[in-house]
Amino acid sequence: MNIKPLLDKVVLEPLEAEEKTASGILLPNSAQEKPCMAKVVAVGEGGMVDGYEVKILVKNGDKVLYSKYAGTEVKIENKNYVIVKQADILAILE
Repeated sequence: MNIKPLLDKVVLEPLEAEEKTASGILLPNSAQEKPCMAKVVAVGEGGMVDGYEVKILVKNGDKVLYSKYAGTEVKIENKNYVIVKQADILAILE
């Protein structure tokens, strides 16, 4: 199944949370922080949103940081995705 987001929406595939600290301590699932890094898997076409022209700046395959509480989480074919507005993406990681 393909996901095609509309307008300024971006579909992200969250990257796995860290399972251990830098010093090597293993973290239980309840203590792992929600990841805010993801890979872009689909982007909308942009266009007029709330009276403003929105140009899409991210592309498929980009690794990005996004706002912690942004978007809508969905599960499609046993994979977790987050659909966010492009404005909720904070940075592209290079």
